[in-house]
Amino acid sequence: MSRLEPLDPRAVLGLEPGQLPRHIAIIMDGNGRWAQQHGLPRIRGHAEGAAAVDAIVTECARLGTGYLTLYSFSTENWKRPKDEVDALMDLYAEYLIRERPKIIENNVRLVQLGRREGLPANVLRELDITVEQSRGNTGLTLCLAINYGSRREITDAVRKLARDVAEGRLRPDAIDEAAISGALYTAGIPDPDLLVRTANERRISNFLLWQLSYTEIHVTSVLWPDFRPIHLHEAIKDYAARRRRYGGLDSV
Repeated sequence: MSRLEPLDPRAVLGLEPGQLPRHIAIIMDGNGRWAQQHGLPRIRGHAEGAAAVDAIVTECARLGTGYLTLYSFSTENWKRPKDEVDALMDLYAEYLIRERPKIIENNVRLVQLGRREGLPANVLRELDITVEQSRGNTGLTLCLAINYGSRREITDAVRKLARDVAEGRLRPDAIDEAAISGALYTAGIPDPDLLVRTANERRISNFLLWQLSYTEIHVTSVLWPDFRPIHLHEAIKDYAARRRRYGGLDSV
């Protein structure tokens, strides 16, 4: 398998490299609606969504994106019918096996965000293998949020900090924003610059609530299985056209 050819954002997007978001997060919506529109079972929509994942991971790697976080399976998604959840988990395992050579070959580092408890053994096995084999890679960091919920993440972080205080490793007055960030699943990963949500949904849906404080949001009506690099380019151009003030004022 050959390496992916890098893309020059000046040629592809008309943007300088410094105008691109360092970290892109995506809430991937619309798999079920896509399947319904095509008269297909919901799991077929998820399978087509996996193809969109491959296309967007590839494009981000070629553009030199530092971090890509995909909201893949939330803690609330366990409420879906068991046959759909089981099929989704099988898709995750298959994706990790199929894409592992490309991940390794193209210097991508895989990180899982979320609790491990509750994930099937085959998914954990394939996650662990890919995470370990890609640990030393220095290109795109691909964060898969699987069994993830932001309120649960923050709860876990508070518990960790409380244990550190109780065991004398941390003073209560030393708990600041950096300490909280360091206790989250995303420790060491910069906050997203751009959040993309597909299928015209306009909610955060318990995703990266702490980390999205100053993230630019781009909403598209495109359903996730139809989302391709051209739509990613539109989101990046939208981001690059904005002025990020972080609560301050534009300089005169």
